[in-house]
Amino acid sequence: MKKLWLTLILALLVVIGVACSNSEDSMKGHDMSDMKEEDMNNHDMSNMDNTNKGEESKKEKFPSTRTTQVKTGKEFTLTAKEATHDFGNGTKLPVWTYDGSVPGSQIRVKQGDKVKINLKNELSEPVTIHWHGLPVPNSQDGIPGITMNAVQPGKTFTYEFTASVPGTYWYHSHQDSVNQIDKGLYGTLVVEGKNEEKVDEDYTLVLDEWISSGEGSMEGMNHGSMTSEENKNDTDNSTKSINGMNMDMEDDMSMYDLYTINGKSANNMETLKVTEGDTVKIRLVNAGYISHKIHLHGYEFKIVSTDGQPINNPAIIKDQTVTVAPGERYDLVFKANNPGTSYIESHDDTDAAKNMVAKIVYDSSKKANDKLNPEEPLPNVDITKYGKTTKSKFSLDSKYDVEYKMNLGTVMKDKSMVYTINNRTYPNTEPLNVKEGDLVEVTLKNTSKSADHPMHLHGHFFQVLSKNGKPIEGSPLMKDTLNVKPGEEYVVAFKADNPGNWMFHCHDLHHASAGMVTEVKYKDYKASFTPNPNANNKPE
Repeated sequence: MKKLWLTLILALLVVIGVACSNSEDSMKGHDMSDMKEEDMNNHDMSNMDNTNKGEESKKEKFPSTRTTQVKTGKEFTLTAKEATHDFGNGTKLPVWTYDGSVPGSQIRVKQGDKVKINLKNELSEPVTIHWHGLPVPNSQDGIPGITMNAVQPGKTFTYEFTASVPGTYWYHSHQDSVNQIDKGLYGTLVVEGKNEEKVDEDYTLVLDEWISSGEGSMEGMNHGSMTSEENKNDTDNSTKSINGMNMDMEDDMSMYDLYTINGKSANNMETLKVTEGDTVKIRLVNAGYISHKIHLHGYEFKIVSTDGQPINNPAIIKDQTVTVAPGERYDLVFKANNPGTSYIESHDDTDAAKNMVAKIVYDSSKKANDKLNPEEPLPNVDITKYGKTTKSKFSLDSKYDVEYKMNLGTVMKDKSMVYTINNRTYPNTEPLNVKEGDLVEVTLKNTSKSADHPMHLHGHFFQVLSKNGKPIEGSPLMKDTLNVKPGEEYVVAFKADNPGNWMFHCHDLHHASAGMVTEVKYKDYKASFTPNPNANNKPE
C-alpha cells in the first residue's frame, strides 16, 4: 500500500514539474525585453496567453506609442497600426495610429513637390487617408465609396499628388471617420511655401478630446453610421443612434473628459523650447469634435493664416483667445521676448480643458514667471474682422453661375437625433451640381438650437463673404472649414476648378455620421474606380 502511495506521489510531482517547465518555456517565448522597436511594432501578440483578464492587461496588449516623427522628402510610407498610448495622467488606452504615434508622423514637403505616400494597413479594419484642406486630384481624396475603395487589412495603397498650395493641413482616415479619428488615426501635413517667411522655431499643436474610460472611442464606440447601402431606400430622414444610445440633446459631448495637446495631458504637457529673440510659429490644428479657445500667455502675436491661407496685414494682438473649431487650423507667430516659462492653454468652460495645455520654456532660463489660469475671462478674436481688407477673388456683387442654400438642422426621429441639410440626411441630401469653371455661391444657415456645425468642403477653398447679412470687414477670408453657430448665417463662394465628386459636410463627425453630408458633383465627371460592394466602404 505504501508503494502504491509513493508511486502516486512521484507521478504527481512529475506532472507538476512538467507543467511548470512548460509554463516557464511559454513565458520565455514571449520575452520582449531585448526586442528592438521595429520588432515590437511588428510582433504579433494575438496568440499570447492572457491569464490576467483585468483591464490593465487588456490595455497593454499592444506596444507603446512612440514620439511623433517629422518626415521630409517626396516619398513616404504611413503604417496604420495599433498601439497603447499613455496620456500622462494615469490613463492608458489602446489607440489606432499612423506610424505608432499620436498624432501620426508629420509630413513636411515643399510647394510644388510631387508627393508619393504609401498607406500600409496593419489594422483589423479597412482605412483610408483624406488630406484635409489640401487640394488634390479627386481620385486621391481618400473617401471610400466616393473616390476609392477602402484599403483592406494587410493591403497598401499609394497616393500621389502635387503639393501646390502652401499651408498647414492635416490628414486622417475618412473610413468610418467618427470612430477612426476618435481612436487616434490622424497626423499633420505642412507644405512649405516658396516665399514663406522664415521662423526660428516651428511647432505644431494638435488639439483633441478623448473618453478616458476607453469604453467609447477606443473600444467599438458607435456614434451612428450612415452608409449608402443602409440608406439607399430611405427617402426621408434616416435614423441612427449616436454613441450606441438615443440622444435627447443636440450636442452632449460630456463623454469626452480628457483633453490633450499632441496626445499629452497637463501632467506631461508638450514643451516648446525657444531662445530669446526667436521668431516662433505655432500651428494649431483641431483634430477633435469640440471647439477650443486657445490663449497664448504673455505675448503679442499675429494670426498669419487660417486653414493654411494667409491673412492680409494681420494685426498684433495680446490676451485674446483664438477659437479653433473642429477641422480648422490657425497659424500664430510671436517673438520670444519673455524669458521664463509661459503657457498655451484652453479657456473652454469645462473641467476637461485643464488638461489642454503646453508650455514655452527658454533654453537659458529657469525662471517660472507664469501661472495657469484657464478660467480667466478673455475676449475672443473675431476672425471676420481681423486683418485689413484688400482686393479679393469674390464679392457679394459678383455674378454666380450656381447658388445653393444649406439649412443645417437638427431633428429627432424615432427617438434618435439626426442632423440634416435642407431637412434631408445623407445620402438623400440634394447634391450641389456644378460644371468646371462655375462660380458658386453657398449660403450656410444653422437652424439648430444649440449645436455648432463646422462645415468642411473637400477639394476647394471658399471665400467667406458675409456673416449674418453683413459683409466681412477684415482680410479676405479663404477657408476650407467654417464653424457656423446656432442662428448664424454665412455666405461663401468658390470657383469650381477641381473636377470630381467632393464631400461637403459637418466636421463634428458625430453630425456627419448622423446625416449632415452632401456632395459637390461636377457634370460629366466619371470616377476612376469601381466601388467594391465587399470593401465595407463607410465614407462618413
